[in-house]
Amino acid sequence: MARAGFSATVNRWGAKSEERMLAVGRHAAQTVANEVRRPRGAGGHMPVVTGNLRRSLMASTSFMPRMVSGTREFGDNDAQIELTIAGWKVTGTLYLGFQAAYARVREYDNGFVRLTAQRWQSIVEESARIIKSRIR
Repeated sequence: MARAGFSATVNRWGAKSEERMLAVGRHAAQTVANEVRRPRGAGGHMPVVTGNLRRSLMASTSFMPRMVSGTREFGDNDAQIELTIAGWKVTGTLYLGFQAAYARVREYDNGFVRLTAQRWQSIVEESARIIKSRIR
């Protein structure tokens, strides 16, 4: 009888650990998506003139978003990014990529992607603190 209680306790602990890992991973990924698009005027590194580059960010769990040649206006896709992250299995790959053709040039000039990527470990640590404070 005690063995079944122990097994149940371990199973509950394991399930909670998986839920927490998933929550931390998704929170951290959403933070990256938000930070990489944060304009300079709001404390970020992204240069914003029209907002088109910001809106060209796309999330995927199956492929790296491709740049679209030519001039294209991108619509607001916050919901697409949030839904993709919400459905992401943390053990799989999540791709975040800008589709605007000039994204690469702006990255070389300003480093908004690499500066955010360099913060990955601290973003995960902060996400873990936030999730831990929400889940008891």
